[in-house]
Amino acid sequence: MTTDFLINATKIVGNAAVLTGDAAAPYCADKRGRYSGNALAVVFPSETQQVAEMVKLCDANRIAIVPQGGNTSLCGGSVPLAEGEQIVLNLSRMKRIRAVDPVNYTMTVEAGCTLGSVREAAEQHDRLFPLELTATLKYCEIGGNLSTNAGGNGVLRYGNARDLVLGLEVVLPDGRIWNGLRSLRKDNSGYDLKHLFIGAEGTLGIITAAVLKLFPRPQSTATAIVAIADPGAAVRLLAHIRSICGDTLSAFEIVSRSSLDIVLRHVPGTCEPFSRQYEYYLLIQSGDVLQRPLDDALRSAIQSFGAGIQEFAVSADADVVENWWQLRKNISDAQKREGVSIKHDISVPVSRVAEFIALADAALQTAFPGVRIVAFGHMGDGNIHYNVSMPEAGQNVIFIEQQEGAVNRLVYEIVRELGGSISAEHGLGQLKRETIREYKDPLELEMMRSLKQVFDPLGLMNPGKVL
Repeated sequence: MTTDFLINATKIVGNAAVLTGDAAAPYCADKRGRYSGNALAVVFPSETQQVAEMVKLCDANRIAIVPQGGNTSLCGGSVPLAEGEQIVLNLSRMKRIRAVDPVNYTMTVEAGCTLGSVREAAEQHDRLFPLELTATLKYCEIGGNLSTNAGGNGVLRYGNARDLVLGLEVVLPDGRIWNGLRSLRKDNSGYDLKHLFIGAEGTLGIITAAVLKLFPRPQSTATAIVAIADPGAAVRLLAHIRSICGDTLSAFEIVSRSSLDIVLRHVPGTCEPFSRQYEYYLLIQSGDVLQRPLDDALRSAIQSFGAGIQEFAVSADADVVENWWQLRKNISDAQKREGVSIKHDISVPVSRVAEFIALADAALQTAFPGVRIVAFGHMGDGNIHYNVSMPEAGQNVIFIEQQEGAVNRLVYEIVRELGGSISAEHGLGQLKRETIREYKDPLELEMMRSLKQVFDPLGLMNPGKVL
């Protein structure tokens, strides 16, 4: 059957668009090097009809499908499992910008468009597509961004990926094509079906195209870097600045001392933002469509805050600001150079971020003396990347092998107590597929399984992920 299946696959997409054996291997391992699996083939359709025909072929042969874009998933969601017959359906060839409507502030793009290319296309029409994932901008693709409901630095002002979509085109598990590419702001004619597929990680269908929201491009920006006494001061400062600057506030990121130290150690050209070292830093950005200076307004808002700020600087100079942002953008890559860590992508209500950091720090340091905690992320929307390791590489390997489960339980129990989520923006994939059962309401899981059964009764869409 395998030979016949591959022959039929090449008839659909062409011989050059089907990879097997060693040629397929790079597409079967994840970005972090944590997950790898096996695939009968990696198939590269170039249009929606080819996706539909491949899905029908897989359905007829009971072969599972792993949808894949840029393969930048951080939870093993875009690679095959080690067992079972499956193909990787990579959408990277589907990279057309189908339409840009600057008057309606929308653009229609195919799933294989990189996030960077989408942002550039919007800029060419003097518009902004605000999803910003700085570490993977050139590589991640819109289909994957929507399938994982990606977040990033701009969620505070613009929302997650699901907030930036008006319509979708989806190939269903039986090969039918749902054309939901509507560019309407209002459509109250029944269930909003697109939201079933956004964040579903390819388990209910394959997103092949989307109508995205565009926004006016900011004509003036200002950025501040602020040293603070503790995360509690950051929470209060965020509320204070929002009350003054309103919707011009677009980013509010926190960086711990340990995060900054790793960047300074591994990223050439980076340097301390101040002459003194502090335990926590904030990067705060505001922008406006009006051409007016924002640095004075941002500076005034910070100065009027009072106790808790140890030092700060404000600038509208692009080079200065980019140097500051390098301290935030490079944390993940810099940490990777120091070895594996136990990573957490959690969210809690913004008002409880400081409480989470304090409780988790104390619990881990008590349980594992000498542990290194690298905490950073999107303070503005309550999403903290909270990574745990030992400073010494040899000690760290043993620590992770023996204690990863215990570390996760400590962190996730605190998240639960604070009304948070163990997966804020990276999804569940393989990494948290089992863990989520302990932290999600059983009724929610039951409803999710019911939806999966309705859409994918054979269980062929991205098996072993999410559920």
